[in-house]
Amino acid sequence: MSATIEAVTQNKNDIPWNKHVRQKQKPGDLAVSGIINVLLLLTIVAVLYPLWFVVIASFSNPNAVAGGEVLLLPKGVTFVGYAKVFANQRIWQGYLNTIIYSVVGTAVNMAVTIPCAFALSRREFKPRRVIMFLFTVTMFIAGGLIPNYLLYKSLGINNSMWVFILPGAVSVYNVIVARSFFETSIPEELFDAAQIDGLSYFGYFFKIVLPLSSAILAVIGLYYFVGHWNDFMTGLIYITDDKKQPLQVVLQQLLLVAQGTGTNVNAAAQQQAADQIKFGIIIVSTLPLLVLYPFLQKYFNKGVMLGAVKG
Repeated sequence: MSATIEAVTQNKNDIPWNKHVRQKQKPGDLAVSGIINVLLLLTIVAVLYPLWFVVIASFSNPNAVAGGEVLLLPKGVTFVGYAKVFANQRIWQGYLNTIIYSVVGTAVNMAVTIPCAFALSRREFKPRRVIMFLFTVTMFIAGGLIPNYLLYKSLGINNSMWVFILPGAVSVYNVIVARSFFETSIPEELFDAAQIDGLSYFGYFFKIVLPLSSAILAVIGLYYFVGHWNDFMTGLIYITDDKKQPLQVVLQQLLLVAQGTGTNVNAAAQQQAADQIKFGIIIVSTLPLLVLYPFLQKYFNKGVMLGAVKG
């Protein structure tokens, strides 16, 4: 019995991959790994520190921030900037508008993009290459600002919620990513089995494809939601009613008012107050996305990689 165990152990030690695993790294490999780790650490610091500085500066004393005394921790904690931001009733109206535009817009985007990508991924759909070519052309050729304005005006969607939703109902880039995911990650054998069971295309799409596509759905949904949340130009150009302005436009107008008031006597103090409001505005506008992203992060990398296997 012991001889058998010894023979098995010897055979395991003779396996090439086992020797490779037990082999120590060479000094050159260690040096390269160390350099890579240092570069990654510097990159993380370069990305995270500006965000951290904005957070601590938003509730630090403006004089300390202007004097360069705030580096790693807040100094002279004050919430004057946040108080001035949230005291404006337009902030809450802008928040409500942006939430409505983002949620409804994302729902419409997903309802159009995912079925479109699924149809274009089916090989038996003969016109798919022609349609995909026409879609791709729109990524490089656009009408421009004035034709778009005249078109939206003729459609009657200017100065309404739908100007945020209908013109960008589908993103060609997201269609390409979702189509690639369906082509490479959903086995064709599932469709054959679904046909044998008597499922139609709609049944196959809703009962099999969608439950297996949670990663790509989360990624594309996050893309669309962030795009709607950060949409500034649409509200600036096509919305004239202050009650319908999105949060980004409201915050920009509030910042301009904070910087434009005051006299030459108190110009320095006024600028410090404007900076305090500016930091508060940055946190207010990005906080919802910072809260949402960690819940979708586990799907994000997987969905991007799976959807980018081939175009």
